[in-house]
Amino acid sequence: MTAEALARDLAALLGPAAAGRVFANEPMDRRTTFRVGGPADAFVSPASTLEIAAVLRFCRERGVPLTLLGNGSNVVVSDRGIRGAVLALGEDFARIEEGERGEGFREVHAQAGARLAVLAAFAGRLGLSGLEALSGIPGTVGGALRMNAGAYEHCMQEVVVRTEALDADGTAHAVEGAAHRFGYRASVFEDRGLIAARTTVRLAVDDPKRIAERTADYGQRRRASQPLDLPSAGSVFRRPPGHYAGRLIEEAGLKGVSLGGAQVSPKHAGFIVNAGGATAADVRDLMEQVRRTVEQRTGVRLEPEILFLGEW
Repeated sequence: MTAEALARDLAALLGPAAAGRVFANEPMDRRTTFRVGGPADAFVSPASTLEIAAVLRFCRERGVPLTLLGNGSNVVVSDRGIRGAVLALGEDFARIEEGERGEGFREVHAQAGARLAVLAAFAGRLGLSGLEALSGIPGTVGGALRMNAGAYEHCMQEVVVRTEALDADGTAHAVEGAAHRFGYRASVFEDRGLIAARTTVRLAVDDPKRIAERTADYGQRRRASQPLDLPSAGSVFRRPPGHYAGRLIEEAGLKGVSLGGAQVSPKHAGFIVNAGGATAADVRDLMEQVRRTVEQRTGVRLEPEILFLGEW
């Protein structure tokens, strides 16, 4: 099946409302924060759980490879692109609503395509605390759930209470409490391949001014230490037990090292940035160079935190 035919069939599946939400040969450098990657055969952005389920069943019945994408902030897409369909949960599936209230807390519901930063800002305006440290993470709620996203010693596990999810067949599942199986950059969504559709976070009632001050402080710390002015995918490697990846990389003399258009950030060695004209191959090859060098010099093997998608 050609990319055009696949996109046409997906558009027909979703009906007239699919206009502007299904594309053929969509360049993935437009859809990822690293700004690299070739085209996806078909790109579809569902606007409801029913549409997500319909796309999942379509791909399973037709044998179409399916790749899940959020904000594209933790991935590197191959220069050859992605075969099959990309199911992107983004702005078309990003509703945020107030939920149940209790003594000293309030719940907030968020669809998986909502930006984590937008959810944090929504909570802050309501005087709800618990997301300040995560407010600078550029991903979606769905991506944050999948990876148990965290920063400054805080993570999603602290606030998530239940999630509505779908399996590969489009069957709905309710995940509650410990069933999320959160770990360091891990969750039941990664382990079982479940797709988070809507989650509920429980947040503490606090003074909106104090929440804004904490959020601003975390933002200032990020700007001072991270290369936010260049395209990247955030921290490249997971934190090794007993170490910090950025420190190991810097001590190995790799800070500022370049390969093609990819560079180990001179500002924070835990980041690889697109310094201009980088390809996905540049990024991957530089990551491998960093891994080899660090392991040779320290005996510590760094494991990628970012995901490699597409046809490598």
